[in-house]
Amino acid sequence: MKIKNKVVIVTGASSGIGLATAKLLAKRGAKVALVARSTDKLKNISKELQGSFPICADMTKEDEIKMMVRKTKNHFGRIDVLINSAGQGYDAPVEKINIDTYRKIFNLDVVGPLVAMQQVIPIMKEQKKGVIVNISSGTALMLLPNMSPYSSLKSALASISLTAREELKKDNIYVSVVYPYMTLTDFEKNTIKDTVENQAGPEDGRGTLRPPDTPEYLALKILEGIESNEAKIFAHDWMRKLKQS
Repeated sequence: MKIKNKVVIVTGASSGIGLATAKLLAKRGAKVALVARSTDKLKNISKELQGSFPICADMTKEDEIKMMVRKTKNHFGRIDVLINSAGQGYDAPVEKINIDTYRKIFNLDVVGPLVAMQQVIPIMKEQKKGVIVNISSGTALMLLPNMSPYSSLKSALASISLTAREELKKDNIYVSVVYPYMTLTDFEKNTIKDTVENQAGPEDGRGTLRPPDTPEYLALKILEGIESNEAKIFAHDWMRKLKQS
């Protein structure tokens, strides 16, 4: 799908990958619904992005997600693309996972995107076309100690996404999963940690850590996914070879 003049919902649009994606898509001529919890941030961002529309919504609350989709449809008249970028990390060894915390992150990282999908799918079916892009994580492709809470949720989101892709292809609705690598955002700072240990990312084969990506780089990969309709978009080709074992 070519992005120019398309109506795109971007959740988590106030920072990180979501913000970079919203900026890129607006620059390419899309009409972007900016979704996040911070009203002031969204209003300031919206002033810089022509044709954008700020919507304050908490992606852990079903009624606010429904409101967000309804407002977008009422404002623009259609919804062509949904990008579920909002999310938060949670690191802990399995024996110390706090169940209440896990449920909270589950609602944001899995249930929120699912509700948003359920709300836009009927609209896209009526339009006879649409794209949904869900941001998973490279951790969903690996088994990393202390990272099972986050990786399990991102694995669940990927499974829901790829199953939905099969269900919806007859309706000309394409669902894609993006697998980012470590990215230069505040994500790690905002990650809840029930462990004092730090988990390194994948090495480059020479014992050194691969450098993190910029959010702008990930935004380009997301755009690539929208335009190509590929099922899986990896931040780097080497990630295609990652397998849980």
